[in-house]
Amino acid sequence: MKRIIQVLLASLAVFVLAACSSSTSGGENTEKLVVGASNVPHAEILEEAKPLLEEKGIELEIVKFQDYILPNKSLYEKEIDANYFQHIPYLTQQVKDNPKYKFENAGAVHLEPMGVYSKRHKSLNDLPEGGKVILSNSIAEHGRILSIFEAEGLIKLKEGKGYEAQISDIVENPKNLEFVADIDPGLLTKAYENDEGDAIVINTNYAIDADLNPKKDSIALEGSDSPFANIITVREGDKEKKSIKTLLEVLHSKEITDFIDKEYKGSVLAVKE
Repeated sequence: MKRIIQVLLASLAVFVLAACSSSTSGGENTEKLVVGASNVPHAEILEEAKPLLEEKGIELEIVKFQDYILPNKSLYEKEIDANYFQHIPYLTQQVKDNPKYKFENAGAVHLEPMGVYSKRHKSLNDLPEGGKVILSNSIAEHGRILSIFEAEGLIKLKEGKGYEAQISDIVENPKNLEFVADIDPGLLTKAYENDEGDAIVINTNYAIDADLNPKKDSIALEGSDSPFANIITVREGDKEKKSIKTLLEVLHSKEITDFIDKEYKGSVLAVKE
């Protein structure tokens, strides 16, 4: 009898361990995926994707970041499996500045058109002689921002520079606008609230987080043809992992693209692949 009880207990232990290692749906093993993201809209989009990923056997954990430096640092240090906050030009600059970062683009998810805001003026054409324009200290953003002003006819950039242009590449500036680029992106909304310049260029994620509507509140908005789509970034070699491919599949699903279109009303544009 003692022997029979021991066998039964051993069998029960094996059953319990097997149950603990499987998910509650379908009996398949659940894989955990940790993704770092900016609060808005990235983390919100990932929250919407959570139940869809769970159906596919992936438990998504979202780690929120308030800046643009720590998400890549955390990815390098393997504290997260992927991050979702940056576009390709920013990633390229980060890798250039930090050669130890061996990252790759797993796929684009959405575009956040860059907006220009002002408490003093209704349009870019209203900017005065010597007007102060505040932009972020993120060098990778400068060409993108300056292209907005060039498209409006306020400045002209060196031929061929385009999105890679820097402030020093301005060759014509009829209004002698002063471009100030010494502020962290996360502080741009504060500069706007404090009315620190004639125009403040704010990243859409920070604008939305500060209850600004880029389509309604900006005095100029980047076009939808911008190449600055936000991407899922992973360490080299992880792009083909099943969990990463499933993440992109869900983020490109009709459920998520419909959510983006409805939730952000054109301030955030889904990349439909």
